[in-house]
Amino acid sequence: MRDRTIAIGDIHGCSAALAALIDAIRPTPGDTIITLGDYINRGPDSKGVLDRLIELGRHCRLVPILGNHDQMLLDVRSGKYPLFWLFDMGGTATLDSYGPGRDLARIPDEHYGFLESCRDFHETDTHFFVHANYDADVPMAEQEIGMLRWESLRATVPGPHESGKKAVVGHTSQKGGEILDLGHLKCIDTYCYGGGWLTALEVRTEEVWQVDRAGTWRTG
Repeated sequence: MRDRTIAIGDIHGCSAALAALIDAIRPTPGDTIITLGDYINRGPDSKGVLDRLIELGRHCRLVPILGNHDQMLLDVRSGKYPLFWLFDMGGTATLDSYGPGRDLARIPDEHYGFLESCRDFHETDTHFFVHANYDADVPMAEQEIGMLRWESLRATVPGPHESGKKAVVGHTSQKGGEILDLGHLKCIDTYCYGGGWLTALEVRTEEVWQVDRAGTWRTG
């Protein structure tokens, strides 16, 4: 079987959904799994998500991209922003997943280290992967971090990238639960934490897996 390249959309603390996807995909050492960021906040088990991703990286080539919510936690930890800023974006659920007290010190160094190791983007011969958005006229290595991490497709819908590669993005939640497919761009944030689905996409075959936050498979 040919090695696969599979992207997974915004997880947002939905560990049961992530576990169900991984169990179905059954990654092999030759597979590349690209997670598009926003591992934490809003959903019930950010701790479980990070534990599972760290374990996943021992069984395949895991390429984690940093999302804006993940960046928030790192910025609060560094003192750049106050703790309540994280709370305003669903961070109470994140800290509660580590136990009572809502204390950043309860988050293990291994989890911070995982987030610090995440990339801004990833490219293959045919596709590139970012959390949020991109400038169509700028090479990927020269993109502004604010665009890659924060810019919603509701604000700016980019055209085809100058490289000719197709984009796979997250961040802009598709609240109807359907992948946004513009031909040159697919958005696979399908609103798992809010009642939609967690989506995985194999980019070569375009095979799709979708489960809800409880890990129940989408049918039909």
